Amino acid sequence: MKIFSNIWLHTALVVLIGLQLGIPGEFARAESTTIRIMGSTTIRPLAAGIGEAFTKLNPGVVVEVTGGGSAAGIQALIDSRVEIAASSSFISEADIERSFERGVYPVPIQIANDCIIPIVHRSNPLAEISRRDLRRIYTGELRNWKKLGGKDLEIEVLQRDETSGTFEVWQELVMDQQRAGPPLLVRNSNAAIVAAVADNPGAIGYISLSFLSAGIKPLSVDGVMGSSRSLRDGSYPISRPLFLFTNGWPEGKVRQFVNFVLDADTGQKIIADAQYIPLR
Repeated sequence: MKIFSNIWLHTALVVLIGLQLGIPGEFARAESTTIRIMGSTTIRPLAAGIGEAFTKLNPGVVVEVTGGGSAAGIQALIDSRVEIAASSSFISEADIERSFERGVYPVPIQIANDCIIPIVHRSNPLAEISRRDLRRIYTGELRNWKKLGGKDLEIEVLQRDETSGTFEVWQELVMDQQRAGPPLLVRNSNAAIVAAVADNPGAIGYISLSFLSAGIKPLSVDGVMGSSRSLRDGSYPISRPLFLFTNGWPEGKVRQFVNFVLDADTGQKIIADAQYIPLR
């Protein structure tokens, strides 16, 4: 899978610029409609918060947000079951082809940026790790923390499920498309990874930057800690854009919602307040 496609990222840039040329006052119209959003568990809480704020300004609009993973969101868009797919990785070429076969034309809209952070139990003495050693852990080559200067403790490897966009980006940027080796503990959300790592002194997992909490310990990668600054200056090696996908150029209330997400004073402020990384 190609996480980034020059043609489609160019389209995303065009959408980002073009959609913000909205009609003044369009948020104020009150028409009864439902906007269904499905996909990334990374984006889900963000989309829910933005949806709630959007509904307050548009009382006739219901924004329904469900998770299921990025792949599930893209599939729902292909099946015309949702108006918007939320994805934390770029759509695959195979999904683009399947979309076209169904008469669906996914338009990517970048809404934020993100770092994927490796995390360990807060008792783990390690502070940093290399991508090479992360790959060695996830392929099963390294099985004890002692070999990395830690305690004599078996490494418990936590992996995201394969429908996850976070999994896809990790495969691309860390694993170099190598398959993870057993034993693995698979979890289907950032929150589930956090909970599992917090409860297991030998565990390692990876999560979105916005899900960091006091119960776990983030590791720097190749000497750089994931943050808004290191993402913007290009020094953090495991970063990604976050997307919404619509079927064709968004219109009506969907267009208004997308404009709301991209506006610096509304959606982008909510994104920043939620500890995600806004576009600007």
